[in-house]
Amino acid sequence: MKRDKFIIDEKWYDNDIYSNDEINASFLDLENPFQRYRTSNVLKIYLPKNDETIIDLGCGWGTFLFTLAPLCKEITGVDFSKKSIDLCKGIISERDYSNIKLVHASAGETGLPGSSYDVIISADLFEHLYPEDFEQTLDECKRLLKEGGKLVIWTPNRGHFFEILKNHNILLKADPGHVDYKSMKHLIENLKKRDFIILKNYYVESHLKILSRLERILMPFMPIMRRRIAILAEKSRI
Repeated sequence: MKRDKFIIDEKWYDNDIYSNDEINASFLDLENPFQRYRTSNVLKIYLPKNDETIIDLGCGWGTFLFTLAPLCKEITGVDFSKKSIDLCKGIISERDYSNIKLVHASAGETGLPGSSYDVIISADLFEHLYPEDFEQTLDECKRLLKEGGKLVIWTPNRGHFFEILKNHNILLKADPGHVDYKSMKHLIENLKKRDFIILKNYYVESHLKILSRLERILMPFMPIMRRRIAILAEKSRI
């Protein structure tokens, strides 16, 4: 896939699209139905322990930072958008969060110490990464995790009919930030190539109530009804 330098530039994520007050409020409202859908499903993949250190890779506006902070020892948010990091800093300064750290960096080169973290949350990140950036990010995840550390992946399924329609601009508009969707097979192959052990892998239905009921019934038989990919992988112990 051809790389678009405009899309991959961090300034693109700091532009007016991502400064929209309505979008901003939606992502910052942890009680928003869509955000509850995201956080509850990620916590079903893995529920952090109170003595664990976590990285929220591609933390954006902090949905998972502020959800997980009360559940863990320490959480570090990493994002290559300075606007996102600054917004999270502003929230932290207004509230009583003493166990959140923030790093302005690429997911593939965080600058954080290796073999130091128990859990990495990667929620709605990989669809924003070109293939070479994805590979580098998986290498970085392996470097950052302790032996036996967990990698949580939550990402759209490229084979769902919503994504097929969006990719062809039929009825639904494509998200220009979603530059490369990964399939379940591709994700697992690349994790195993790095000696990760797959503990869980399954599909999740949409957040839309009527559609989600239909998807739950049909997804075992119809790949186009599989909305989201959920994976829990473990860094192998030497």
